Amino acid sequence: MPQRPGRPSPNILFILTDDHAAQAVGAYGSRVNTTPNIDRIAAEGARLDRCYATNALCAPSRASILTGTYNHINGVQGLQTRFDNRQETFAHRLQESGYQTGLFGKWHLGHGPEHDPRGFDDWLVVPGQGDYHDPLMLGADGEHQQHGYATDIITDLSLDWLARRDPDKPFCLLTWHKAPHRPWEPDAAHAELYPDESIPLPETLFDDYAGRGPHAAAARMRIAHDLTRTDVKADPPGDLTGDDLTIWYYRRYLSDYLRCIASVDDNVGRMLDYLEEAGLAEDTVVVYSSDQGFFLGEHGWYDKRFIYEESMRMPFCVRWPGVILPGTVSSALCTNVDLAATFCDVAGVEPGELNQGESMIDVWRGQPHAHWRDCFYYRYFEHNDGAHGVWAHYGVRTDRYKLVRFYNDGLGLPGTGPRTDPPYTELYDLQEDPQELRSVAEDPAYADVVADLENRLAGLQAELRDEPYSAPV
Repeated sequence: MPQRPGRPSPNILFILTDDHAAQAVGAYGSRVNTTPNIDRIAAEGARLDRCYATNALCAPSRASILTGTYNHINGVQGLQTRFDNRQETFAHRLQESGYQTGLFGKWHLGHGPEHDPRGFDDWLVVPGQGDYHDPLMLGADGEHQQHGYATDIITDLSLDWLARRDPDKPFCLLTWHKAPHRPWEPDAAHAELYPDESIPLPETLFDDYAGRGPHAAAARMRIAHDLTRTDVKADPPGDLTGDDLTIWYYRRYLSDYLRCIASVDDNVGRMLDYLEEAGLAEDTVVVYSSDQGFFLGEHGWYDKRFIYEESMRMPFCVRWPGVILPGTVSSALCTNVDLAATFCDVAGVEPGELNQGESMIDVWRGQPHAHWRDCFYYRYFEHNDGAHGVWAHYGVRTDRYKLVRFYNDGLGLPGTGPRTDPPYTELYDLQEDPQELRSVAEDPAYADVVADLENRLAGLQAELRDEPYSAPV
């Protein structure tokens, strides 16, 4: 691995948000907001354009980030399953090698002796999703009532930990924000940003789902039908109907979502400024990412879960002075499963023996090795969870194509019983149809592509030790 002269073990600052869509980051060409401090990381380092969650759901993604394993291995398949903290994580590996380790913010992997964070010298996290205002937080010594706004508090805790750390040891600090997760409650400092009328509409807001299977219309994440008064903080004007009402809901929800991101961005700036002022910037790897993507009205949806691009694409910006050339952009296919191996590589330690990812350092430098992957595996387990209505599926994405198998067995939710919806397959040609509006799985012209990707999917499942769906007999 590349190393800086004078410090073979760089510091690591890993800032993770919840549900921050790449299309709401300035560095990714956002049409709806600005993020100057996150953009600064990308400008002074690298931006990864194709980094993906292998299961676009909060807890499963975090488990994969920590362990470097897919969810059928680490056991966190959905929101109903909790993390077994006896599993080895990159935090354990770094702690054992002499790093100081800290975690502040959102954990979302369960609580109690078998589920609390391990591998951290210090930690303080919100229970579950946590609250935006005056959050209760949990630590190794019990409950701590905080006063203020969650994004500021999590940053304050992180900065305090940096100030009192041992300066003679490298550190790995995880600053994991709950924002901008639903219900999108901004603080007073940002409450007037992004007035509703300033927000442009996505091209596919009024998607009719004609080019896809029945799952799309069945999903209960519709801007027009499923946002609540808690989400939009007001009753809609009584004279609005049809498309006008959908637009009202969309802009009300998105304005608060963007205000939460504005607070995140300001606090990212606080962290970067501290590193500069403390003389740590040159020896610290800074990563900004989110646990998955998010629909910002595309296809008429909010939330995530689907294998579609807006849902599973993670924003990923990284700065490493002296190693990453400023302004680097990579289109290599990367995943959240790669992060554990990467942080271990940065620290110069071996990843855990169960690790299924690859170090991304060469990708960060814009020079992926000749054998870097040309496809990756995705699986969402929570079939028709009762709240969001997304059907269970798995698939494979290559540089150009995406094959999806909606198998719908319901195994991600204890007690849901066998599937009730017939399985079916989709194929998207991302070169010809980047918005994923029309499946071509039944088009004879793509028969060879379907056959090839079905073989690749089976090969990935065998390689990763996942069991494909088998219909009950």
